[in-house]
Amino acid sequence: MSAEGKRKIAVVTSSRADYSHLYWVLIELSRRPDVELTIITVGPHMSPEFGHTWRDIASDGFAAAEHIECLLSSDTDVGMAKTIGVATLGLADCLGRLRPDLLLLIADRYEMLAPASVALALRIPVAHIEGGDVSLGAIDDAVRNALTKLSHIHLTATESSRKRVIAMGEEAWRVYTVGSPSLDHLTKASLLTREALEGTLKVSLAQETVAVIYHPVTILRNTLFEADELLGALRRIPQPLIFISPNADAGSRELTDRIQAFIEHRGNAIFITNIEHRTYLSLLQYLTVLVGNSSSGIMEAASFKLPVVNVGLRQEGRERGRNVLDCGANRQEIETAILLALSPGFRASLCSLRNPYGDGHSAEKIADILTSVQLCESLLIKQPAPIAAGIEEYENSSR
Repeated sequence: MSAEGKRKIAVVTSSRADYSHLYWVLIELSRRPDVELTIITVGPHMSPEFGHTWRDIASDGFAAAEHIECLLSSDTDVGMAKTIGVATLGLADCLGRLRPDLLLLIADRYEMLAPASVALALRIPVAHIEGGDVSLGAIDDAVRNALTKLSHIHLTATESSRKRVIAMGEEAWRVYTVGSPSLDHLTKASLLTREALEGTLKVSLAQETVAVIYHPVTILRNTLFEADELLGALRRIPQPLIFISPNADAGSRELTDRIQAFIEHRGNAIFITNIEHRTYLSLLQYLTVLVGNSSSGIMEAASFKLPVVNVGLRQEGRERGRNVLDCGANRQEIETAILLALSPGFRASLCSLRNPYGDGHSAEKIADILTSVQLCESLLIKQPAPIAAGIEEYENSSR
């Protein structure tokens, strides 16, 4: 606790994506008179290549206590690994000084392994948002599971994810279903009109428009193995295309170069390096189809009943609505799925769709839990999971 008796909560954000998910949680925590909130920015937030997005946090009225420079100017898996190490060094000093009562982390970016590991050594309890999800085609899946085991309070997006976290051996009293906080933008803020959106993005949305968000597939040694098939399929699609920059993963620079080369020979396509989340959500409501392998196609697009073509491995296993059409990384399959998504009949079939990731009221649930959970040494001590009945028989039968 602070000298004023306030609960000290530190929140780590690494990129535009997780900050947009955290925004309303931060707003809600900042309104609590019994909370001393500290925001720590790491990684891509400080990179000009990704739009200096720490400035968005400052312009929103949040004063980040620390900027941890850690993102290597690299496009390799070795660079990703070293970034974790550099972040660990910076966060050890930062969290060693701050000594928060709780550390809040979200999702599955590899950089989040650094604050979780530091918090473990410093005996700082960790609360984690969006554990229990699945994305088999990215290292994010292993990162997310590691964060779950390093955390003490779990704030899951769906009931299935809650059950999955408990199945990993976490005690049920530690696990809460709160929905995805990214959906809070839809209930707590007004989206842009089409005219305002077109002015902001400098693009016309008068025609059917397809957006593309595709990230490197980090579980594969060749993270761009699928990219040429996607671009090959998009060459056959006449609608205007809006590409949104990939994450800061191994291969993202080469992927961006391939997209830029595609655009140069295309004519009716643009590339957006950085897009503020309210602007992005506003775009979703005016798109015809979203194509790629982004989690936003799974989590947010359903709220707009937007058809999504999910390509390849990255989001395999993640819970999804029926607006998502899965296809392999084959240009014929991708083109076929896009044509189905473009059809009026498919869009009409989504009129009763409900988003499985919540109702847009996650922030207050999360804030209530973080401000009421009992802070004591027993929070750090997890009881071992019971050994499942029949495990010996299963082991013997599998030998």
